[in-house]
Amino acid sequence: MAKIVIIGAGLTGLSTAYHLEQNGFYDYKLFEKESHIGGLCKSIYQDGFTFDYTGHLLHINNTYFHDLIKKIVGFEHLNEISRKSFIYSHNTYTPYPYQINLYGLPTEVIADCIEGFVKRASSGFGKSYYQWVLKHFGAGFGKHFFFPYQQKIFSYDARKLSNSWTGRFVPKTSLRKIISGSIGQKNETVGYNKQFFYPHTGGIYSWVKQLAKAILNPIEKNFAVKTVDLQNKTVIFENGHTESYEILISTMPLDILLQSLKEKPTLSLQRASKKLLCNSVVNFNLGLFTQNISEKHWIYYPEKQFPFYRMGFYHNFSAHMAPQKCSSLYGEFSYLKKSKPFVKQKLQAALQAAKNILHIKNQDILTEKIIHISHAYVIYDFWRDKNIHKIHKRLHEQAIYSIGRYGQWKYSSMQEAILEGKSIAEKLTSHAHLPHQSSPFAKVMANKQGKQKQEIKDT
Repeated sequence: MAKIVIIGAGLTGLSTAYHLEQNGFYDYKLFEKESHIGGLCKSIYQDGFTFDYTGHLLHINNTYFHDLIKKIVGFEHLNEISRKSFIYSHNTYTPYPYQINLYGLPTEVIADCIEGFVKRASSGFGKSYYQWVLKHFGAGFGKHFFFPYQQKIFSYDARKLSNSWTGRFVPKTSLRKIISGSIGQKNETVGYNKQFFYPHTGGIYSWVKQLAKAILNPIEKNFAVKTVDLQNKTVIFENGHTESYEILISTMPLDILLQSLKEKPTLSLQRASKKLLCNSVVNFNLGLFTQNISEKHWIYYPEKQFPFYRMGFYHNFSAHMAPQKCSSLYGEFSYLKKSKPFVKQKLQAALQAAKNILHIKNQDILTEKIIHISHAYVIYDFWRDKNIHKIHKRLHEQAIYSIGRYGQWKYSSMQEAILEGKSIAEKLTSHAHLPHQSSPFAKVMANKQGKQKQEIKDT
């Protein structure tokens, strides 16, 4: 038995374990369902190429996270990169973000965007993403970029999406910025990802492994959760192992956690799992015997004729991602509740479209890796906005803390995963919780204190 059981050795789980230890707490166990740690922050090494599980880039704007990366990785082992990302539409590449870089697009598209922005109404809108775009950017921007792109990345109707996810991910604009960007002034230093870091070697997985090395307790691998028994406070794993806990920290996808619960009928958490929506992504990767297939970092494709919503180029993150005189790329498309034949057909269409766009010949393809990601983008629909806090509250009442990108059921970055693990670890080890006897935090700390006092007395 461990006082605290952590499920999942992705970034959030690793961060929780690391920060528990940093606060002097070791009475925990960390379990991972796969044979390798990292969750979706992994890299694959194949035929001399390094492929990540889609594009994972280090965005740092927090002092603590900066200092942790310096300590764990060292900035001398990272490339600091200024973003070169573009939108491809109307046979034209325009710099990201679209809403301030219209130069080069057809006149009627630019006119639609400016007119829509000027005529947009500032009030009378609801909480949907569709209405949010109309309010902040106008109908032209919605028509030519926001609506088709979000439809592709979420595989969900923009009218049924809430706007609660937008935040820092969608840069705002102004009439002055739109006009200056329409006549040729580039505005590329905008957005949360304008600067980023990337490891020199080993792909994004290299820094995750460094974090794991800083953890003293062992990480138990190949432990997939089968059942969480709320009454007996035990986790039963697929391999037959049973682990008791006082506090359970879960970073597994929230819908799967809820499905695994053995609960009282009054909780109804299992039924809530069916309402949580999340799409899936197919990530295709190509290693090419072609030098400098592109000088861009990544490209967005909002138009319907392209089966994917994004392509990126690993060799521009680090020269070590591909052998000399070679290039490498990744592409992504999403789907929601589609059949295997549909996904297979779309994958073939996506691969062919990538070859066509970049003029890739079959003989230039040295290696190919297809990665299927079952949980990709959380769908911020209205049911989620209304009920997500209720679900977490009920879990808290059962001494379960579901955290991380999929545990919280949200969209977040690597930085946020680290900070969330830090936050829960500090909360668990804080003496501020000692007076609250009903709190599971109090039990953990009281038992630990009592054990320490007994050890002193015995000495």
